[in-house]
Amino acid sequence: MRAMKHKSVFLFAVFAATVLLLAVQKPVFLVWYACGQGFSAADWWQVVRHGLSLDMTVAGYVSALPVLVVLLSLWVPLPERIMRRAFMAYFAVVSVVVAAIFAVDLALYEHWGFRIDATVLIYLTDPREAMASVDFWLGVRQTAIFAAYAAAMIWVYGRVVRLFDSRTLGWRAAGAGSLGVLLLAGFDFLAIRGGTGASVANVSKVYFSSRMLLNHAAVNPVFSLLSTLGDRTDYAAEYPFFDEQTRAERFEALRGNRPGSAPGRQVLRTRRPNVVVVILESFARTVMDAQVDGMPVMPWMHRLKGEGVWFENFFANSFRTDRGEVAILSGFPAQTRMSIMKLPAKSRNLPSLARSLNREGYATRFAYGGDLNFTNQASYMYATGWQELFWQKDFDFDTPPADWGYDDRVMCDWFGRQVIEWSASGEPFLAGLLTLSSHPPFDVPFARFEDRMFNATAFADDCVGRMIEGWKNSPAWDDLLVVLVADHGVPYPPPLAYNEPLRHRIPMIWTGGAVAGPLVVEEYASQIDLCATVLGQLGVAHDDFDYSKDIFDPALPKFAYYTFNDGFGVVDASGEAIWDAVTGKIVAEDAPALTDVGRTLLQTTYVDIENR
Repeated sequence: MRAMKHKSVFLFAVFAATVLLLAVQKPVFLVWYACGQGFSAADWWQVVRHGLSLDMTVAGYVSALPVLVVLLSLWVPLPERIMRRAFMAYFAVVSVVVAAIFAVDLALYEHWGFRIDATVLIYLTDPREAMASVDFWLGVRQTAIFAAYAAAMIWVYGRVVRLFDSRTLGWRAAGAGSLGVLLLAGFDFLAIRGGTGASVANVSKVYFSSRMLLNHAAVNPVFSLLSTLGDRTDYAAEYPFFDEQTRAERFEALRGNRPGSAPGRQVLRTRRPNVVVVILESFARTVMDAQVDGMPVMPWMHRLKGEGVWFENFFANSFRTDRGEVAILSGFPAQTRMSIMKLPAKSRNLPSLARSLNREGYATRFAYGGDLNFTNQASYMYATGWQELFWQKDFDFDTPPADWGYDDRVMCDWFGRQVIEWSASGEPFLAGLLTLSSHPPFDVPFARFEDRMFNATAFADDCVGRMIEGWKNSPAWDDLLVVLVADHGVPYPPPLAYNEPLRHRIPMIWTGGAVAGPLVVEEYASQIDLCATVLGQLGVAHDDFDYSKDIFDPALPKFAYYTFNDGFGVVDASGEAIWDAVTGKIVAEDAPALTDVGRTLLQTTYVDIENR
C-alpha cells in the first residue's frame, strides 16, 4: 500500500507542479504589461484565479503520459533509474516547449494585441525574414527569459520525478490500485475537457472582465497556441468565385455602408431610447405561425406583432446560435463550416452594436441563463464592447438549472427587474438577453401542448411576453426600444429541407414605448441588417458595418442572405437562389442575379476573415 501511496503522490505532484508553473506566468505577464494602468491587487488575483481553468487543461495533457506509466507500473516491473531518466527527458521537453511559447508570446503581445496562436506559424515558414525583424537586445532578453523559466521548470520537475515509485503490486492490490489510477485518469480527462459543463475548454472560459488586458493576461499561451494549430486555413481561397477586382466591384453594390445612402423613415419617437435586444432561441417563423386545435403556439408574439413594428420578410443568416449572434450583434454574415466566434483573434475586430453605443455613452450588459463560455461567447462579447456579462455562474436561484441552464421564467423575471432598475438610474443602456428553454431537450415546467418543441416554445413565448407586460406597467416603458429576434429557425414542418428559405425565416418585432406606432415592414432583410437599422434610427454612424444595411434606407438593395453548412441562399421579392458547395451546383434559381449576390457575399465574408 505504501508503493501505491507513492504512485498517487507522484501523479498529484506532476499535476500540481504543472499548474503552479503555468500559473506563475500570469503575474509575470501583468508586470510586463499592466503596471501603471491602475489595476488593483484584486484584479491580479482574478487573473490568476480565472486563468487556472486553462492551466489545469494544459496540466491535464502533461499528466496524461505519467498516468499511463503509473498504471503500467502496477503490473509490469519497470527499471526505476531508467524510468526516472525517461521522465526527466519528457519533462525537459515539456519545459523547453512551454518556456519557448511563453517567451515568444511575451514579446509578441506588444505588437499583436492578443495571445499567441497559430498565426505565428506563418512567420516560421521563412525564419530568415522573421529573424530580420527581431532586435538584437530583444532576442537576448527573451532568450534569457526562456532559459530562466525552462531551468526553473526542469528543477521543479526534477524534484517531482524523485517521487516516482516503480514497484509492482500483488494482483489484488494492483487491481484496486488500477481502479484508483483510472479514477485519477478521469479527473485528468475532466481537466483536459474543461470540467463537466456543456462547454469544453476554450479561451472564453478565462474571460471575466470588460478590460481586455486582464482577460488576455488570464489566457494560457500554450493552450492558445495548441488549440489553434488545426485552424490555419487560407480563408480567402475557400470560395474563389471571382478574381479579386471583380469580387470587390460586385461587393460595392451590396455593401450596407456605401456612399450615397439616404436617411430612412423614422419609426421611433426618440433618438436616444434605452435598447433591449432579446435573442429568442429557435423561434422559427413556421412555429410562430403554427396552431394546435386553433390555439397559436406563440400567442404573445402574435399580440406583440400587432402592437409594434413587424418585419414580415425577415431571415436568419445561419442555423446555429453562435453564428446568429454574430450576425445580430455585429452585422457580420454567417459562415458555412466554421464560426468566427471561435476565432477570438479575428472576432475581436468585428464591429458591434455594443461598441457603437458605448461610444454614445450607453452602458452595455448581456445576460444568459446558461454558460457563456460555450462557443467562446464570453470572449467575443467582452472583446466587442459588452461591459457586463451575467450568466449561470453569477446566479443562485432557488430553482435548479435545467440541462442548458436556468429556464426562461427564472431569467425573464430577473432580467425584467434589472431593466427597470437600469432605466431608473437615468444612464442610457443597451441590454441583451439570450433565451434557452426552446432548445432540445425541451425540458420546461409547463404543460400546454403534447408536442415537446411546441410546448417549450410556448413556454418561452409566455415568459418573454409576461416580461414585456411588466415593462409596459413600469416607468421604464416610455424610453424603451425592445427588439425581439430569433437566433435561427428550425426544420419545421417536416420535411422542410435545411437549405430552403422557409427554414431560415424568423420573426423580428420592435416594441416598447419608444416605438411610434404599429407598422408592417415588407422589405426583405436578415439578421445582419439589424445593427445598421437600429443605429440609423438612433442617428448613430454605422460606417464600420460593411454588410449591415439599414432596412429603412430606400437607396439600399433589399434582400436576405443566409448560409447553411454546405452553401448559401439568397431571397428577395423576385425569388430565390440556393447554391450547394458539395456538388458546386445551383439547387434553385428563380432569380439568376441572386446567385451572384450570394457568391459575392460568401467570398467576401471569407476574404474579410482572412484579413482580420
